[in-house]
Amino acid sequence: MAQIFREILFQEPNSIFIKVMIMMNLIFSAILGYSEGSGKQNLEYSKFWNLKSQEKAKIPSKIGMIIAYTPTLITCLSFFWIFPNGGIRFFMLNFAITIHLFKRLLEVLFVHKYSGSMAMNSAITISSSYFIAFSSLIYIQHLTKGSIEPIIDLKYFGFIVFLVGIIGNFYHHFILSKMRKKGESGYKIPKGGLFNLVICPHYLFEIVTFFGFSLISQTLFSFSSTIGTLFYLIGRSYATRKWYLSKFEDFPRNVKALIPFVF
Repeated sequence: MAQIFREILFQEPNSIFIKVMIMMNLIFSAILGYSEGSGKQNLEYSKFWNLKSQEKAKIPSKIGMIIAYTPTLITCLSFFWIFPNGGIRFFMLNFAITIHLFKRLLEVLFVHKYSGSMAMNSAITISSSYFIAFSSLIYIQHLTKGSIEPIIDLKYFGFIVFLVGIIGNFYHHFILSKMRKKGESGYKIPKGGLFNLVICPHYLFEIVTFFGFSLISQTLFSFSSTIGTLFYLIGRSYATRKWYLSKFEDFPRNVKALIPFVF
């Protein structure tokens, strides 16, 4: 196993910063995932807005999601100027992340149909998490400059995986957007695509997207970011399935939360 890691990972600098970020990322994501799955504390947006949110500062959902993505998108765009000679792997990683965030912002503006509010603290939490995760991912990639490249080069395969993830994620977001007709504000049981197998296929493809980032980057922190994303989305998808079961008596029991036929 150690030999496999040596072949696919950069020999990164012995940095306290990298070690601390890896541990913080995994611990914070595990706590968030547990909080979501157990129902103790859901991030208060989308269908979970009304759980414990009535007395909290709120903003329109669309504004909240713009706050969540825009600062990190601007930061990633600035990295092209800050690190102009980062090399092909650095460029591919920053380019992929920038596309991901730009797609998210376009979806907020033109695809998703919002009807509720979002807790301000949830918008700040999401925005901060994206900023720290992606800024660290790109900066740590910069730190590998001059390090020995992995024996197995996965960056081009990783970009293909990233494209599969981002296309699959958009496709299922588009399906969700078409379910709510003009003037409607309620929720329906999603159908079409992988919604016939799992209630959160858009989360599944989000994980694929992050796995693509990891394969492009090939740093230990990038893989820890994917594992952290997996922790959080397992909890969020479990809570989402539980919510649908509580709201719809005809919700099909064979539809899993995140992974077809498994979970």
